[in-house]
Amino acid sequence: MTDTAVTTPPHTNPFDAKGPFLLSLFMTLVGYSVLVALPAINGAWVDQLGFSDVEVNRVASADLLGLFIGAVLTSALIKRWNRQRLTYLGIALAIIANALCTQYVDYETTLTLRFIAGLGSGFYTAVAVAGLGAHSKPREAFNWMLLAFAVSQFLELQLIPHLSMNGIYVFFIATYVVTLPFVRLIPKTSPPVHSAAATQPADKDNEARPTLLAWVGIAAIVIAYINIGAYWSNIELAAESAGLDGNWAAQVIAWCVLLSFVGCFTAMWVLKRFDYDRPLLFTFVLMVVAVGLLAVQVTAALFVFSVAMFNFLWIFIDVYQMGGVSVADRSGSAAAFIPGAQGLGQTIGPFAASVMLDIGWGFDGVFILCALASATALLIYLAIYLKYRHATD
Repeated sequence: MTDTAVTTPPHTNPFDAKGPFLLSLFMTLVGYSVLVALPAINGAWVDQLGFSDVEVNRVASADLLGLFIGAVLTSALIKRWNRQRLTYLGIALAIIANALCTQYVDYETTLTLRFIAGLGSGFYTAVAVAGLGAHSKPREAFNWMLLAFAVSQFLELQLIPHLSMNGIYVFFIATYVVTLPFVRLIPKTSPPVHSAAATQPADKDNEARPTLLAWVGIAAIVIAYINIGAYWSNIELAAESAGLDGNWAAQVIAWCVLLSFVGCFTAMWVLKRFDYDRPLLFTFVLMVVAVGLLAVQVTAALFVFSVAMFNFLWIFIDVYQMGGVSVADRSGSAAAFIPGAQGLGQTIGPFAASVMLDIGWGFDGVFILCALASATALLIYLAIYLKYRHATD
């Protein structure tokens, strides 16, 4: 008797399928929606709810602290728990917290609710990022994510300033609701660790790398995102404090986001032609300059230069950082931790910025903090490069 059963090719990676891949892309855009629109949201908290600059930084930190904790929990659970259930948990927390934010607008309650919303976002986003990290070509997957991210960021920064505070919360709720019918597309468990390498020819994405480097990379992401969190939360406020027109500054920020596209395509081009380490080191040097210049003086010309360079560089850096972590640890645990690392950095960044403002160091102190964080991440990657450069020579 002939066995006519259809057999599945060995080592098939379910995360390479179009449905899970596109859903993961969409979920990352939803999960990071607060982050990408922070300048506009912070402005709304100041203008519409009357929060001070210090309070705004602390509310933003609470949201991002929740993102960190949710992602840490997901990283610990993702090998054992059903990924779909983790996603539903994240959606429920985010919807409930955002809905309550429309009813309670005082500072203390908003602080608590933004933490809960961030916690839900952490579960949700970590599952999405782990899905992209489980792709057989993680750097390519993350490059597509960040390209979509740039589109989303531009659109959000055009939309958010025209919404009421409740309108912003309802927008966030709607994005989570849209996900609900498609959660079933998420593979329930992690792929076999060897599946990605088995289905792809030898290339940079499948090189064997020490797993420890994934967690060193996670530490560098935390530090790099201290810069991103502090800078992105305060750049519009700093412009207004320096006497620049707030509406003009908001438009500069929104339009400079388009340079993220250039950063994505540049990263894609560089990935095909050069090693990973030296381009990453060079972009961190440029980042130190871009954010540090504003510690000297915030003029219209320096503001435009800094915002333009920041938007080009951060997304280029992220392609390298996120892809490097996923390549070094194919189990998915480190990739699931990426949103947590980003959230932790962005929690520390705005909180540290609020301390700078509170003690009277002003926005000069904030931008010095940003430059120091970028320089520290640069030193970490420089140490990795010097230790492993024989592999790229």
